[in-house]
Amino acid sequence: MQVPLYQAKAEFFRMLGHPVRIRVLELLQEGPMPVRDLLSQIEVERSNLSQQLAVLRRSGIVTATRDGDTVVYALAGGDVAELMRAARRILTELISGQQDLLAELREADREADREAVGNIHPAGA
Repeated sequence: MQVPLYQAKAEFFRMLGHPVRIRVLELLQEGPMPVRDLLSQIEVERSNLSQQLAVLRRSGIVTATRDGDTVVYALAGGDVAELMRAARRILTELISGQQDLLAELREADREADREAVGNIHPAGA
């Protein structure tokens, strides 16, 4: 039985739903990296990083090659890097919209405070 596309997409995004996995993908946008470099930049336990790398490898989103004693990880394709850039653009827009809303709320608070002070000390009292 074939999985509906929306369900496959949901599974894909669930696979991305871990901060360590996202950080690995961000770092690998710069090019292939050995595990020791990923470990030094992410600062998690080796076992945790290995577990997250295994999830990414099983999903096919990253590849691993062995060079002697060193395992080097790389993005499986350019689409992953584009997805990470798209996520950054979307978050930038969302945060910008929240900043605008926050500014409006603060201005409304200031106006409400001015009105409250005016009601406490009416002019000419």
